[in-house]
Amino acid sequence: MPDSTMSDNPLPETTPADAPVRFDTKVALVVRADLAVWQKLNVTAFLATGIAAAAPDALGEEYVDGAGRRYGRMLGQPMMIFAADRDQLRAIRDAALERGLTLVPYVAAMFATGHDAANRAAFQAEDPDSPDLVGLALRGPKKAVDKTVKGLTLHG
Repeated sequence: MPDSTMSDNPLPETTPADAPVRFDTKVALVVRADLAVWQKLNVTAFLATGIAAAAPDALGEEYVDGAGRRYGRMLGQPMMIFAADRDQLRAIRDAALERGLTLVPYVAAMFATGHDAANRAAFQAEDPDSPDLVGLALRGPKKAVDKTVKGLTLHG
C-alpha cells in the first residue's frame, strides 16, 4: 500500500494568480525630470526594450485572449520609473557600474538620430566619463538596485 504522505505529483504546487510574487531582481528606469513629456515617454520606452533584450529570461509568456488570439510577451516583473537630474543620473550610472548591474543608457544626442546604428554612434561619441544622460535602465539584485536609486522619487 502506498504511503499516503507521498504525492504522485513531483511538481510544486501552483501559486494562485492573485498571490503576490516576490522577485529577487528589480528593474528601475531613471529619466531626467526636465525633459519634454514626449521625450520622457520615448526614453522610457527605449529603456524598457533595452532591459527586455538584456534579460530575456525576465520576459513572461505570450498573452492569449478569450478567443485564442495571441499577443506579444512583456517583462514579467514591475518596472519602477524614477525622476533624476543630470548629476543624479551620472552618480547612478557610476554606482550601477560599480555594482555590476545591467545598465542601459540613453543620451540627449540620441533624440536627433533616426535608427539604432546612429544611436550607438551618438552614444560612443559621448565623453565616457561625463555623458549627457537623459535616462538609464538598471536591473540586478533587488538590494543593489534599491541602494543605487536610493533618494530618488518616483516620476510623477
